[in-house]
Amino acid sequence: MQRQLLVYGSGRHTVPFLDYMAKATGKNKPNLCFIPTASGEDPEYIKSFYEVCSQIDVVPHVMSVWINSYDQKESFEEIILRMDAIVVGGGNTLNMLAIWKAQGIDVALKKAYDNGVVMGGGSAGSLCWFNAGTTDSRPKELSIVNGMSFIDKSHCPHYNSETSRRPLYHKNILSGKLSDGYACDDRSAIHFLDEEVHTSVSLDENNHSYYVRKKEGKIMEDRLDSTIL
Repeated sequence: MQRQLLVYGSGRHTVPFLDYMAKATGKNKPNLCFIPTASGEDPEYIKSFYEVCSQIDVVPHVMSVWINSYDQKESFEEIILRMDAIVVGGGNTLNMLAIWKAQGIDVALKKAYDNGVVMGGGSAGSLCWFNAGTTDSRPKELSIVNGMSFIDKSHCPHYNSETSRRPLYHKNILSGKLSDGYACDDRSAIHFLDEEVHTSVSLDENNHSYYVRKKEGKIMEDRLDSTIL
């Protein structure tokens, strides 16, 4: 079963990226599930998901972690494994991953990923799939957070929209605090197949994705060729 992941720089829902995920499943009217844990399940964020889904050919679902045993008889793993694609929202990466680990959601996601369920997301929803990256999840300053390592590289979302992201990412790779990895501008995405780059897609010609690496003590940015959606 082919493993698929679509990551993009911004956590905002867009028709082109969610439609791309839906088509990547290869199914007619796939079950697309939004997991908004990182935003504390913000109602407006969930509303925007449904609004985008109304414009594409999917069956939308939202998985809440704020539940109780009396009302929910289906496990998180059962919910996740019956989906065709799962999109993770932006917000506080650190808090999201802590909740997922406590609930076993991280394990369920890995099982689904290995079973061919298409995974994706932006911001916290892109960072979580990699080994580590910089996050604004802690007070005062951007810091490093470890992800689930579905892809054993580092990651940087918001590469072109937050001024401190790019130089800090470079600094952390140069110092060895982060491994080489992938960066996405807000409106650019990378589609991975079996942990290898399949293609890069963007919403316009000004947004790009990159492979960022250290070579002979210097940072190298390899811009990925993009298709405009």
